[in-house]
Amino acid sequence: MSAPTRVILEADGGSRGNPGPAGFGALIRDADTGRVVAEVAESIGRATNNVAEYRGLIAGLALYGEHTPEATLEVRMDSKLVIEQMAGRWKVKHPDMRPLALTAKRLAPPDARWTWIPRERNKDADRLANMAMDAAAGVPPVPATAAVDPVPAAADTATPAGGPNTPLLGWSAQRGEPTTLVFLRHGVTVHTAERRFSGPGGDDPGLIEEGWEQARRAAAALAAEGGFDAIVASPLQRTRDTAASVSQALGLPVTIEEDFQEAGFGDWDGYTLEEVEQRWPDELAAWLASFDVRPPAGESIVEVQRRVEGALRRTLATYADQKVVVVSHVNPIKLAVRYCLDAPLASMNKLLLAPASLTTLSFYESGASALRQFSAVPAGGTQAATGV
Repeated sequence: MSAPTRVILEADGGSRGNPGPAGFGALIRDADTGRVVAEVAESIGRATNNVAEYRGLIAGLALYGEHTPEATLEVRMDSKLVIEQMAGRWKVKHPDMRPLALTAKRLAPPDARWTWIPRERNKDADRLANMAMDAAAGVPPVPATAAVDPVPAAADTATPAGGPNTPLLGWSAQRGEPTTLVFLRHGVTVHTAERRFSGPGGDDPGLIEEGWEQARRAAAALAAEGGFDAIVASPLQRTRDTAASVSQALGLPVTIEEDFQEAGFGDWDGYTLEEVEQRWPDELAAWLASFDVRPPAGESIVEVQRRVEGALRRTLATYADQKVVVVSHVNPIKLAVRYCLDAPLASMNKLLLAPASLTTLSFYESGASALRQFSAVPAGGTQAATGV
């Protein structure tokens, strides 16, 4: 059976008493066939309706990440509050909701659609949630059949996800030991110095001598800081070269994460911006005007965002409460900063990142996150921010 290319997440939650015995239900459905791919129901003790609804959404997004992470996603819920907050049209004001909303936003792909539906069109998720509430209240379970209803029609008001929420978590949510990722941009290559596009489909240059010296300085700075548990790197040669210096300095092996590699520039690899403008003027203009446009045979920034955020979630889960060096490239690092700050995607255009510079992000179990340093060049390095 082929994997679905489009899926619908249906989720619900509630409590008997608000607050009271609470539970949630969620399922992932193939949007083309109506087949239920996976479902979950869970009792969560005593909670409010809104907390249970958010918990249902989070559980459903976890199912999506586990079973259908490559499919496009539409989320359908009968909670107007949750849908409007996740779409960015309403602010998250209640302190109990902010960490939950931020967790859900991080689990959702950036191009997810958020659709409100009436309760009568959310009956499968409602059934699962009621099973969970019954269990929380000590009511004997009733045998249930799997959801087989046809795909419900999308609401007329369906819209793509809007701008980000900006929950005011503040320092109060930054408690406990965070998972800290120290991003290191690779040292310079022949393409960096000449400001040439250099994605995974090109000639994959390694570091030049200046780049090796930058890598050694960065490695020495990381060794002096200490406390690292792991090194993760993009598979491209320049990041593997840089990671090799860090590995020698820290005495740690390097784990390759494919999705931290640079954006795919396709036919533009090896060319400067001026050369691309001469050969592909219309394509370049369209690419510069939209994050959804791909270079010929390349990736759009939205596609890069999606895989980088997937790599971030995997890294944070694998190295929870640890401190990790991530050796990567300009666009993935800027997208990681955007993710940490929950900033608009356009904000990455305002970030300049120097070669062999250090950018530190911390993520807390509560859902809070913090940018601790950005594009810090170890002593003796250069601040020039050129190339990819």
